[in-house]
Amino acid sequence: MVCVGSSAQAALTIEITQGVKGAMPIAIVPFGWEGPLHKPPVDIAEIVTADLHRSGRFSPLPEYDMLARPTDPSKVNFQNWRTLGVESLVVGKIRATTNNQYIVQFVLFDVFRSTQITGQTFHVGKVSDLRKTAHQVSDIIYEALLGERGAFDTRIAYVTQSRGSSGKPHYSLQVADADGHGPQAILNSSEPLMSPSWSPDGKKLAYVSFEGGRPAIYTQDVRLGKREKISGFRGINGAPAWSPDGTRLALVLSREGSPDIYVMNLLNKKLTRLTRSYGIDTEPVWTPRGDAIVFTSDRGGKPQLYKVTLAGRQVERLTFEGEYNARAALSPDGRLVAMVHGSGNRYRIAVMDLENGAMQVLTDTSLDESPSFAPNGSMIIYATESRNKGVLSAVSVDGRVRQRLVLQEGDAREPVWAPYVK
Repeated sequence: MVCVGSSAQAALTIEITQGVKGAMPIAIVPFGWEGPLHKPPVDIAEIVTADLHRSGRFSPLPEYDMLARPTDPSKVNFQNWRTLGVESLVVGKIRATTNNQYIVQFVLFDVFRSTQITGQTFHVGKVSDLRKTAHQVSDIIYEALLGERGAFDTRIAYVTQSRGSSGKPHYSLQVADADGHGPQAILNSSEPLMSPSWSPDGKKLAYVSFEGGRPAIYTQDVRLGKREKISGFRGINGAPAWSPDGTRLALVLSREGSPDIYVMNLLNKKLTRLTRSYGIDTEPVWTPRGDAIVFTSDRGGKPQLYKVTLAGRQVERLTFEGEYNARAALSPDGRLVAMVHGSGNRYRIAVMDLENGAMQVLTDTSLDESPSFAPNGSMIIYATESRNKGVLSAVSVDGRVRQRLVLQEGDAREPVWAPYVK
């Protein structure tokens, strides 16, 4: 049985398992509040503090250590914050207006120079958008201080598996904020769900569903719930991946024998076969320019990563280090490829520089799978096991920052980070 759309599910709990030594000291003062209630409906400072802390690159000052709590930029005494060793300071306020609308203002200061770095005013139409505004504030601060775009105001998708009172398995395709807040089940099923893939505009997901006992590929509008069956051929229908322009879908089909990589034009459903191998070709991902596809194949005896060009169908092997390399994910700039790197009985997340072939293992667990880059390329989310439970984890591309996202009940698998939404 399949059910499209559902109420919110239990949120993911994020644990910071490793941060950067010497993280940047910052203070986010509780925002001032002007409104009819005794406190604002959303604690923006608390959300910004949590965002910056879980990035691993900031060390927010606890509120109880603050010598003052200014909400107006003109009231800031920089010496107070220098005394505490704070390098950057955020002050702000929220004001309720008519029709349950809000104005959110914040300013970011360089404490030691006593100067403003940046600031912004947001006009928020409804209370449910205040949390999104908080993530936008975090993104602005992150970019201003680190020089790269933040990814706090983004989403992730993942598959959960649990067992109900009857003992039968229950599968759910979930979408949540990048911090695990506000998960929504966009599809529930008594049969397995696999391989979610975001469209480049962040509006749709492609995935594999085993409803009816056979694998088929669907696309679904995340907001409206409208879904379309894309591929239901005999045999394998698997591993869908959107092209960068959103007009095509790479997929794995075994309709002519062994599993191979195909590309479907989503407008006319025309199929183009890209690979022909007696081995298993699977797990396609597009290069950022859309002119080639990286995939997993055992054509050389054991799973390794290969690349095939769309124009000439020329195949090139990419990985040679290690006996197992699979499930590729390309960084947004196309410079790095993340993968599941197997050695012995350990399967860990690694990244390889495509220009020089240098590989770095990022994780120290042993059953990692399904890496996916954040849209700014700074972090990789992946699935692993902890205490015999499927959990999601994230690691920075340099391996210095690690975090774990744990469901209260059930297992979480196959995470995929959504692109930026314009």
